[in-house]
Amino acid sequence: MEQDPNQNENASQEEGVLRRDPIVTTVRKDKEKKKAATKTGEPYLPVELIGGSIPYIPGTETEAVWNAATYALGTERVSFTYTIYDSRCWYLAVPTSALASHPESWCPLAAALPGNSEYWDRQTVYIYEQDGVAAAIRWDTETGKMQVITGASRTILPRVQSMDANFISIDENKAKRVDWVNRALNQERLARLMTRVLVFSGVLVVLASLAYWGFANMMMALIEPDLSVAKNKVQIETVKLITEASTALKSESRTHVMNVQQLLDELKAIGGTLVRYEVFKDGKAEWEALVPKAVNASQIGRFKANPEGLDNDGRMRVKGRI
Repeated sequence: MEQDPNQNENASQEEGVLRRDPIVTTVRKDKEKKKAATKTGEPYLPVELIGGSIPYIPGTETEAVWNAATYALGTERVSFTYTIYDSRCWYLAVPTSALASHPESWCPLAAALPGNSEYWDRQTVYIYEQDGVAAAIRWDTETGKMQVITGASRTILPRVQSMDANFISIDENKAKRVDWVNRALNQERLARLMTRVLVFSGVLVVLASLAYWGFANMMMALIEPDLSVAKNKVQIETVKLITEASTALKSESRTHVMNVQQLLDELKAIGGTLVRYEVFKDGKAEWEALVPKAVNASQIGRFKANPEGLDNDGRMRVKGRI
């Protein structure tokens, strides 16, 4: 039985496709793993990495580290991480633009900052290498300042290994993850949140005002008071009140005028002087006068008085109530 050569060729092509499929599948799986790693935060070593230390002032450490990083990098858009150890803030920083392709990444070298998981002492040099790029953290033996060295692996590693110190290579799988802090991003998020709160509050106030306005108009439409009757009652009561007030005022004024006149007559007869006559809200009055010392100051005519002592001119000061 003869076989068709076209069928053999088609079968061989199908077999080739089947043989290549596992390779394509493997490549796709690797790409998917890389995408998933980028989303969940893959380790990434930026070349623009810098580091240093500043004095620790409680409550201002984030602001102080941000100021130091922006001054060193020349931009306010920086991502940084820091620790507090031995009364100093130890930090690493990088321009935020350097993380554009790695937004959720973290730097394993940050685990070697004092106080983090990979830190031992300042006599040790900490190294991390990734994709031909290497970085190291070391402390100057004379000044004690932290130094961060970054660059190509072929130049950095020989330079670091020539130093007379112990070396620790950071293992990204064992090091504890340390996330970047983006202060500008946090401020923008807070600003957006405050804007939403203000807009929402404004909408609520407008809705409440409209509801109150509608309720007031509805009540005015349902209730029609007889304003003429209320107006007449108000006018009658107003006239009555004015009349009573005028009568009381005239009566009290007349009484106090008479009292003042009598006091002046009595004091004149004994050589005294009226210095004060004050009327209170309850209708009663209080008066003060100066009289000679030889006069009986407890009774001046029909007015009773209480001596208050000698005045500056040598006369007796008396006080009474009516």
